[in-house]
Amino acid sequence: MSSHVSNVRSQPDRVLVEIADYVMNYKVASDLAYETARNCLIDTLGCGLEALEYPACTKLLGPIVHGTVVPNGAKVPGTRFVLDPVQAAFNIGTMIRWLDFNDTWLAAEWGHPSDNLGGILATADWLSRNAIAAGKQPLPMRDVLTAMIKAHEIQGCLALENAFNRVGLDHVVLVKVASTAVVAQMLGLARDEIINAVSLAWVDGQSLRTYRHAPNTGSRKSWAAGDATSRAVRIALIAKTGETGYPSALTAKTWGFYDVSFRGQPFKFQRPYGSYVMENVMFKISFPAEFHGQTAVEAAKTLHTQLKQLGKSADDIAKVTIRTHEACIRIIDKKGPLANPADRDHCVQYMVAVPLLFGRLTAADYEDDVATDPRIDTLRERIVCVEDPQFTQHYHDPDKRSIANLPLLSAGPSKKSAVESGLTKSQRETVI
Repeated sequence: MSSHVSNVRSQPDRVLVEIADYVMNYKVASDLAYETARNCLIDTLGCGLEALEYPACTKLLGPIVHGTVVPNGAKVPGTRFVLDPVQAAFNIGTMIRWLDFNDTWLAAEWGHPSDNLGGILATADWLSRNAIAAGKQPLPMRDVLTAMIKAHEIQGCLALENAFNRVGLDHVVLVKVASTAVVAQMLGLARDEIINAVSLAWVDGQSLRTYRHAPNTGSRKSWAAGDATSRAVRIALIAKTGETGYPSALTAKTWGFYDVSFRGQPFKFQRPYGSYVMENVMFKISFPAEFHGQTAVEAAKTLHTQLKQLGKSADDIAKVTIRTHEACIRIIDKKGPLANPADRDHCVQYMVAVPLLFGRLTAADYEDDVATDPRIDTLRERIVCVEDPQFTQHYHDPDKRSIANLPLLSAGPSKKSAVESGLTKSQRETVI
């Protein structure tokens, strides 16, 4: 005996509606959010322009078909390219993300909310150039900053309580959803069309985290967000044509996102959408490195200076034990050979070994000409990570959002006179 599934379409899922209503109706009144968004824009553009020094990035840029001319298209900063908004979003998003130096959000899910600027800047420039060509006014920069604040908020609030990495999905799914929503609003879509667009983003194919983890870590992690934000522009443009949406894209039994990709669990939310994420976003000030290891790098650089003052070096270190948080161990605690720069900048042992040896960590230090120095791998083999439960607790505490790391240097029996007699306990244990 068969049972029939009702073909009556439900009302749109609450998550879809709340995102659409937020991008359409919420008035950002926070001066701090706008000030931070302006700084974020400058920081993000700087990251993108620096990435143009790396051929591995620039080889991916430009039109899909060489020589394509797009009248009134979107300019790719720092290049000669003027492209359609979808490909421009990919170019800008890839530049922004390439060096792992743009802003960061840490929660149950982590990510880089400024990745959304790929779609936002491409769309804003394309709309503005066409407006000017028609004798109209371009978009004011405040509209770009507002779109940034809202994209940050959507991505960040979805990330607070929902660990997409735990089910094997990459965080760029949130870039796709957030970019789709704000770009749809920028394009002037009506409320129902924005809901349709966001539903299309959720039913779209989502990226696996395969390319961020051993043994498959590769450079796709540097262009995955560019791909997601460009896909968002494409989806928003499709929705603008009147293409139908899928109201239960998340909740549909068997076929919806929750059942297919989220182990049947609905999303949890800690707070309503506002401007909280932009007001609290984190910037990578010192090092182009995966954020969970930032303080470990800073501590290693400090220890390099202290060792040098004592006439010692990394050669005198028998072992480095890094007390850290669970997320660091799960993502970047890595042994064995490292295949490429993308592999290296997601290895906390590499990120600590380089500053211990050289007193620095730059994007160039992930390249082959530095990585082939045999001292790096020799020291990496002597670096281990252990979880400190309090560090993990503080990592998830919304009032702390800590990424603490505590490297402890130690020496074997033959090294004690060289290292431990020369370093005080406070010098051996550096906490940032």
